[in-house]
Amino acid sequence: MTAYVIVHANIKDVEKVKEYAAIAGPTVAAAGGEFVSAGEVADVQVGKLGYDRAIVIKFPDKETAKAWYNSDDYQAAVAIREEAMDAVFILADDPNQ
Repeated sequence: MTAYVIVHANIKDVEKVKEYAAIAGPTVAAAGGEFVSAGEVADVQVGKLGYDRAIVIKFPDKETAKAWYNSDDYQAAVAIREEAMDAVFILADDPNQ
């Protein structure tokens, strides 16, 4: 069943984001994932989100998504991510499958 990693983030350091993206970005494709959306939050229809960026990454299944997140390749970028942004990572199933 397809799974999505949904990231909500507030940028703290733009230069660190570039450094993080250069390391973390290629790990997504290498793990079988693909970016569906990435950028500023366009609009919040109800409530208050509290984050200015949203990223959606599609994986073939939850196990693949978890393996990507826990991989040595991705984990090498985590310390930089923590300097670059405050983020929440959510793992969600595709409800249409």
